[in-house]
Amino acid sequence: MTGRLNSAQPYAIGLFRIVVGLLFACHGADKLFGTFGGQTPPAGTWPAWYAAVIELVGGSLVLLGLGTRAAAFISSGAMAYAYFKVHQPQGLWPIENSGEGAALFCWAMFLLIFTGSGALGADRLFAKRSAAQDRTAADKTPVAA
Repeated sequence: MTGRLNSAQPYAIGLFRIVVGLLFACHGADKLFGTFGGQTPPAGTWPAWYAAVIELVGGSLVLLGLGTRAAAFISSGAMAYAYFKVHQPQGLWPIENSGEGAALFCWAMFLLIFTGSGALGADRLFAKRSAAQDRTAADKTPVAA
């Protein structure tokens, strides 16, 4: 049983990354463009507009699995800032201060920093191409006698 679960792990991480990235990008799109009925902050206002840009761009990159670790690192930091600056002053626990979303996104992105994109990510596609090119270049390198 453990062997099957371990072999499915990259796909589970990939699915997790896709879902978290999509939800995070939708959150940013809602803030930036009001696509789901949200209120949009004026462009360039701190911190709401910048947070929305990070959510949209970071979520899109995580969704695609492109630069996953870097995008997740920045996104996790943005959500930690949002939690402690916006939600924490209103109460100690996330259930009290309506900070569940920020806390969950923070920890989900934090996990992706360490796991990477998993299966089905652009990071893996580019890594395979790069490895294949490195092998091809190594095959063409003359051997010294």
